[in-house]
Amino acid sequence: SFQGIYKYLERCFSDFKQRGFVVGYDTRGQVTSNCSSKKLAKLTAAVLLAKDVPVYFFSTYVPTPFVPYAVQQLKAVAGVMITASHNRKEDNGYKVYWENGAQITSPHDKEIIKCIEECVEPWNGSWNENLVDTSPLRQDPLKKICDCYMEDLKRICFHRELNVQTNLKFVHTSFHGVGHDYVQLAFKAFGFQPPIPVPEQKDPDPDFSTVRCPNPEEGESVLELSLRLAEKENAKVVVATDPDADRLAVAEQQENGCWKVFTGNELAALFGWWMFSCWKENCSKDADVKNVYMLATTVSSKILRAIALEEGFHFEETLPGFKWIGSRVKELLDNGKEVLFAFEESIGFMCGTSVLDKDGVSAAVVIAEMATYLEGQNLTLAQKLMEVYEKYGYHISRTSYFLCYDPPTIKRIFERLRNFDAPQSYPNFCGIYNILHVRDVTTGYDSSQPNKKSVLPVSKSSQMITFTFQNGCVATLRTSGTEPKIKYYAEMCALPEQSDRSLLEAELQKLIEALIENFLEPDKNGLIWRSA
Repeated sequence: SFQGIYKYLERCFSDFKQRGFVVGYDTRGQVTSNCSSKKLAKLTAAVLLAKDVPVYFFSTYVPTPFVPYAVQQLKAVAGVMITASHNRKEDNGYKVYWENGAQITSPHDKEIIKCIEECVEPWNGSWNENLVDTSPLRQDPLKKICDCYMEDLKRICFHRELNVQTNLKFVHTSFHGVGHDYVQLAFKAFGFQPPIPVPEQKDPDPDFSTVRCPNPEEGESVLELSLRLAEKENAKVVVATDPDADRLAVAEQQENGCWKVFTGNELAALFGWWMFSCWKENCSKDADVKNVYMLATTVSSKILRAIALEEGFHFEETLPGFKWIGSRVKELLDNGKEVLFAFEESIGFMCGTSVLDKDGVSAAVVIAEMATYLEGQNLTLAQKLMEVYEKYGYHISRTSYFLCYDPPTIKRIFERLRNFDAPQSYPNFCGIYNILHVRDVTTGYDSSQPNKKSVLPVSKSSQMITFTFQNGCVATLRTSGTEPKIKYYAEMCALPEQSDRSLLEAELQKLIEALIENFLEPDKNGLIWRSA
């Protein structure tokens, strides 16, 4: 399939052979199968080297964010990272980054697939994986990229003197993946003592033998080893990077000894507060807050919108998927804007703009600095989170999904919502809850816009409808691109004066029940219930 990518790049860039291409890989399948990430990476490189294209091939496994970072630093035309991120151990895949350092979006992805379909016969020499070891066109960018990355990281370090002195201890787990060495170096760059690694999980293991599944989003059940180690070492904060180190989970021990595992949306509230207050403290006298941006995907918490409204900066939404954030951030930067932070609810964070993709390595060390600063104020992360919610309004979200193995049923569910009480009319109520606005990204409709057209690009290939309710709740129903799921995302966005949290939670719960019963009809449609 990589030949197709080559063919497309050759069409797009006349200077392909001068600028070259970046290839990175994670630690999957190295022992058990004959199809490890490294082997796939070598084959990928061989296709290009056989065509006389210079290849920057990392000599060892790297975090996913190193590939987009290298593409920009080395001015390559594109790059590929061989990884299946946090999927099951049997999987593998790859991410493609364009010259702007962001993951590819349409039309490139469609065009590449067309080219792949045209190139099924393997070319001569393209299965010769040894080319990587013999070709003079192959360079190893590891040291340069690692050094530059760690140097750039210091741009988002604001309290080095506190980091150097702190007695706080941190535990880091790299989930049997690539993260260990790089998180150690990142902590060093910020002036910290190295975090305590979870010994059983620090070295790459393609079988992920100590966790049920290698996805840190699963919460406490998969963080077991790191929480027990933290208790033993008296470390109050645990940071966990997923196997390719582009996402971050965080847990903090509370006064009662229990651990709080933060959701992606809660961490975003903390990052949003932190990145903005650091900007405010360090910006020049004439800096204009109107030039500052934060972004989130549309199924993520709207907490950044609330902070932006109060503080005067801009907040923008994109379609789900970090590739949309990366491309939009690049556009904003090219127009002289300053982007402080972006996120997606599935624990993907981008602090600063050195990497135009989610990055668990930088996020881990920013959390460590935040915890250190807050300790000096006699606050925990959890206490600060409550302060953020009290100041900008509670944002309580719930996300889950149903399994449905019958595509026609899924289609029928969404078509019913588009023709609810009459043809081409969306529902005005969900049970007792009044609907203010409906946005249907599949068809490009948005009732809140003067011309009734969605600002987000239409994505016909997937189903996604968002309802905004009178009571401040926003709910999205969408299909998963990769799994047989109907996902729902619901969030109660309260105003700062609505401070009764338990009341808000009860209201959200009732609304979700109405949403499921009236719009998804699980019994009638034979949906399999999963509470994520």
